Amino acid sequence: MKIYRSSDIETVKARLKRKAESDLAVVAAVRAILDDVRSKGDAALFRFTKQFDGFDLSSSNLRVSRDEIAAAYAEVSPELLGVLERSAANIAAFHELQKREGYERRGNGAVTGRLVLPVQRAGVYVPGGKAAYPSSVLMNIIPAKIAGVEEIIMVTPPGRDGHIEPLTLVAADIAGADAILRIGGAQAIAALAYGTESVPRVDVITGPGNAYVAAAKREVYGEVGIDMIAGPSEVLIIADENANPAYVAADFLSQAEHDEKAASVLLTPSEALAQSAAVEIERQLQLLPRREIAARAVQDFGTIVVTESLDEAFDIANDFAPEHLEILTEEPMRHIGKVRNAGAVFLGEYAPEPLGDYFAGPNHVLPTAGTARFSSALSVDSFMKTVNYVCYDREALRACYNDIKIFAKAEGLDAHAKSASIRFEPEDKP
Repeated sequence: MKIYRSSDIETVKARLKRKAESDLAVVAAVRAILDDVRSKGDAALFRFTKQFDGFDLSSSNLRVSRDEIAAAYAEVSPELLGVLERSAANIAAFHELQKREGYERRGNGAVTGRLVLPVQRAGVYVPGGKAAYPSSVLMNIIPAKIAGVEEIIMVTPPGRDGHIEPLTLVAADIAGADAILRIGGAQAIAALAYGTESVPRVDVITGPGNAYVAAAKREVYGEVGIDMIAGPSEVLIIADENANPAYVAADFLSQAEHDEKAASVLLTPSEALAQSAAVEIERQLQLLPRREIAARAVQDFGTIVVTESLDEAFDIANDFAPEHLEILTEEPMRHIGKVRNAGAVFLGEYAPEPLGDYFAGPNHVLPTAGTARFSSALSVDSFMKTVNYVCYDREALRACYNDIKIFAKAEGLDAHAKSASIRFEPEDKP
C-alpha cells in the first residue's frame, strides 16, 4: 500500500478527512416512518416490522418472555457465558467509578445546589440480523443500570420467525435489561421516542445501528436524548521504530474488517517501520475471512504516513480526533499528556483495541468522524441529568433584590424586576 509523507500535509489531510454524511433518500424514508409511527402507533409499528423484517408482530409477541431467555442460556456454551460474565464485571467496575453526587452551597440565608438524577426510562438499540453483538448489549445497558435508570428497554430486530440470537438475549439478561422488544430499524427508534400503545416512551436512546437507525436517532433528538450518531469505525496508530510491525498490521486490520468505510491510519517517524508494516498488512490481509471488506477499507481509507517526529504524529492525530488511538511506542505512558482528542486510548503493545471492545471495562461506544473534539464515550453520565435548586430566606433576598431589579431593567424585562421587588414594595417606596 502507498506510504505518504507528512511534508505533503495537504494530501495527508485530504486522505484523513472524515465527515458524517446523511443520505437524503434515507432521511426522507426515515421521516416518513417516524411520522407514521407517531400518528398511528402500534398499527404502523407492526406493519413496518412485517414489511422490513418479515415477522407478524403483535402486542402479544412483542416482548421476549422469561421462558425464551431461559432457553437462550441453554444455547450458550459455559465457556462463552463465563467470558460474558467476566466482561460484564469489568464494565460494571469501571463505570461504578463514574457515579456523581450533587452538591450544595449555603451561607447568609441562601441555599444553592445541584441534584444529579437518572433519567426514568432508557431505550437501548442493538443491531440484529444473523450477527450477534453481545458486547454492545453490555456496554449500553450496564452504565444505564449503574446510573439508576428505573426501566431499561432493549430493542432488536427479529428474524422472520421472531427469533433473536440467544447470545444477545443472554447478554441483555446479564446486563440487567428490564424488557426486550422484537422491533428494529427506524420504526423502533420512533416507538421509543414517541411511544405507542405497547411501547412506552423513553427519555434517552443509545446504541448503534445502520444508516436508517442513525438517521432516525438524528431526527428524534430533541424529542428524546441520544448518545451520538456513530459513523464507520476508526483506529489511528502512533508507532515508533521499536513497534512490532506484525502487531501494527493486526491492529490496523482489526478496524478495516468492520466495514468498507472503516478508517485505519498509521503515523510513524520511522521509514523502516512504515515499509515493514505495509508489507505485513498486505500479508495478513490475505488471511482474513472478511478480506474483501477489509481490502476495500484499506484501499479507500487505509493510510500510512511517515512524520518528521512523534510530536508531529500527535499533532496530526489530535486534528483527526480518532475513535480509537493506539500508542505503540517505547514507554507509551510518557505520551498520554500529548493526547487532546480521542474517543479512547490504548497504550503499549499489550493493549490492542479489541481489548477495549470486549473486556477491559471502559466503554466502546465512542465518538467517530472527528467528534471526539467535543464529545465523549458513552458513560453513566449519558443516562443522568442535573437539576439546580435555589432557596433564599427573606433577608437573603432583601440583600440582593435591588441588584436583580437593575439587571432585569437593563434587559428590558420589567416583570422580572417586579417579581423580585414586589416582596419588599412597602419598604421600597421612596
